[in-house]
Amino acid sequence: MYSDKTLTCADCGQQFVFTASEQDFYAQRGFTEPRRCPTDRAARKAARQSSGAGYSSGYGDAGSYGGGGGGGYSSGGGYSSGGYDRGPREMFSATCSNCGNEARVPFRPTSGKPVYCSDCFRTMRG
Repeated sequence: MYSDKTLTCADCGQQFVFTASEQDFYAQRGFTEPRRCPTDRAARKAARQSSGAGYSSGYGDAGSYGGGGGGGYSSGGGYSSGGYDRGPREMFSATCSNCGNEARVPFRPTSGKPVYCSDCFRTMRG
């Protein structure tokens, strides 16, 4: 069983509590202890998102999930674009297997597999 732990923030030097429930949550997911207090984790996350630099996975510093707030994991986490721009998607031309019109698809068609235009795909999907 875990007990509350007092840690010191690597950025501001302020002490913060790493609760037993947070320790359990981190251990279940294989995360390491947070090195920064919730305030500094939130500030770093906001700075990353506002700069538009790179991909923000919703995972904060040193394995902390969510990156902010009371312990960090109540924010929902998950994946967000965070300003990541992969540029325009490469599209490929193919002939629709259903109607014979040109189809533009986001993958390289392979022989033997049917390819459908947007309208036929929508119709077949229901």
